[in-house]
Amino acid sequence: MKTLHRFLVGLVVVALFATACGTATPVAAPTTTAPTVAAPTSAPEASGNISFMVFGDPAELKAYQTVVTAFEQKYPQIKVEVIHLPSQGDYSNRLAADLAAGTPADIVLLNYRRYAGFVSKKALAPLDSYINASTLLKPSDFYPQSFNAFSFQKSVYCLPQNISSLEVYYNKALFDAAGVAYPAADWTWDDFLNTAKALTKDTNSDGQTDEYGLGTEVTLIRVAPFIWQNGGDVVNRSPEGNPSQLAWDTPETKTAIQWFVDWQVKHHIVPTQEEEKSESSQNRFLNGRLGMYLDSRRVVPTFRESIKFDWDVAPLPRGTVAKATILHSDGYCMTSASKNKEAAWKLMEFANSPEGQTIIAGTGRTVPSLKAVASSPAYLDPKAKPANSKVWIDMADYVVSVPVLPAWADVEEIAGAELQQAYYGQKSVDDAVKTAIEQTRKYFTETE
Repeated sequence: MKTLHRFLVGLVVVALFATACGTATPVAAPTTTAPTVAAPTSAPEASGNISFMVFGDPAELKAYQTVVTAFEQKYPQIKVEVIHLPSQGDYSNRLAADLAAGTPADIVLLNYRRYAGFVSKKALAPLDSYINASTLLKPSDFYPQSFNAFSFQKSVYCLPQNISSLEVYYNKALFDAAGVAYPAADWTWDDFLNTAKALTKDTNSDGQTDEYGLGTEVTLIRVAPFIWQNGGDVVNRSPEGNPSQLAWDTPETKTAIQWFVDWQVKHHIVPTQEEEKSESSQNRFLNGRLGMYLDSRRVVPTFRESIKFDWDVAPLPRGTVAKATILHSDGYCMTSASKNKEAAWKLMEFANSPEGQTIIAGTGRTVPSLKAVASSPAYLDPKAKPANSKVWIDMADYVVSVPVLPAWADVEEIAGAELQQAYYGQKSVDDAVKTAIEQTRKYFTETE
């Protein structure tokens, strides 16, 4: 499984961590001469059957099916098979098996943290010639934080559908019942912690917590924003600017990790390990027994369908040094093994054009990566929850990404396992940090 996992990984650095503001290697300017291949956007031969593999909850699947249906209506000569795997783990396994067999889907959905490993194995097709020839897409129309995240080794490999980030979902009914003010735009770590404490309750006086103030996955990408907010960094840098190892042993970073761990070991404002295994924080929030939940935009379609109480979303609290959150962006990627690349590009282009992004924005699944669509009523629909969808746009200037490494998933897996042990009181933060740095160091020098 480890070898399989390592096959899948990697991502692009698009941020200057010291300022908590995303940057990235610019995409090469469009060529002034015609590309050597026929212009993909107008090729009449784009027809036939293609496949598109996605992951996510059933409500997320519906969002992608909505886009595909609209595409097939516009291009009836192209038929799309949507392959759906609910969990990212199952998705990764299926994709690896399909690639090994030489039968992957024509288009796959990949997070920016995971596509570079595929590039290193030459499993993804570069998109530069398609983008340069397109009359529907211009790189400058996208948020650079998300578009440049999919530029690796001087080529663009995926089209970003979103510029999501980690924010705070909150149950307004529980806030009201506890007499707690809703999160302010400029709330602090102390505000956040005190709010979670006030929302953590034993409602029937049996000595057991029935409602927790906060819930989250315990992973590197969940603690990373708080590291940046405290003036730390996730990785050290070589003189050339390349990531050289985890930077978890700096005072700023260790302080942020300890603050995160203390939610469990000191303040008891989050479910225990056993409780999280029996019922995830996402389901606990859906069931109305969790005050706040940390996640990206992806859960919105499910929350719209399933939640019966009033809820909204707020930014992460600001740190003592900086305001920061982490980039969550998924891209449409064309596999090198695709036998119908022209038709595959047609779907990718349509889905990430203003028309396509407007359609999927209406489902709630994405924070559009196209700036014009993100500021349109399709996304900022005042009648649709969450009411504060604008928070993702307001935080776009503060998104930071984790670094690009083909073996980055190994780093995340090992660091996350150590973080969990500290979070659930099985070892100290110092010991977890030391082990994470030692066990991940080799992955910063591997290229495949």
